[in-house]
Amino acid sequence: MIIHDMIIASKIAHIESPETVALFVLRKESQMNYVEPIRSLDDIELMSSYLKDWNKRNYILFIVGINTGLRISDIVELRVHDIRGWYIVKRERKTKKVQKIRMNVKFKKELMDYVKDMKPNDYLFKSRNGKNKHITTQMGYLIVKTAAEDCGIENVGSHSMRKTFGYHHYRKHKDLALLMDQFNHASVAITKRYIGLNQDRKDQTLANFSLGIL
Repeated sequence: MIIHDMIIASKIAHIESPETVALFVLRKESQMNYVEPIRSLDDIELMSSYLKDWNKRNYILFIVGINTGLRISDIVELRVHDIRGWYIVKRERKTKKVQKIRMNVKFKKELMDYVKDMKPNDYLFKSRNGKNKHITTQMGYLIVKTAAEDCGIENVGSHSMRKTFGYHHYRKHKDLALLMDQFNHASVAITKRYIGLNQDRKDQTLANFSLGIL
């Protein structure tokens, strides 16, 4: 436990240095298109536990990502006043579309506990560099990627949070049309591919398929 705490403390101390972020930017650009949803609920719980031990801010970043389906560029810009009653209300940077996302009881409780000492204009995910500045999208990627690697989960980056939301929302509700609208996709086919359903189907069909093996 002592060694674990020392590792966590070390990461907290250096993770937001410009040099660390810069090293990950090139890696981010090369890997972003290959990230996948986190399909296993056990892996999601493992990530949540890891991030909560590491840093409350980083834990909240993760649960906001997997419970809202917002892009990382919108998540890092969230302010306390974007939490309105039972909703998170945010105009998307990319589409200019206003997203109104209903929180459940557990999610709202975690979020309200996190922001209870913050001011309405405060960013939810403050950088340690400067006064009331939010972390960058690159930092968001670094946080999620580091946690996934340390937890032994492959093909994960900050965009995995959005895909994870979509994957598990579909598994629970089976409503691709709703997700297509939420993600602003042009077709259901794009949404199926985006949240990993096509890959799941390929895996299922190939698991029992073989030719010429003696």
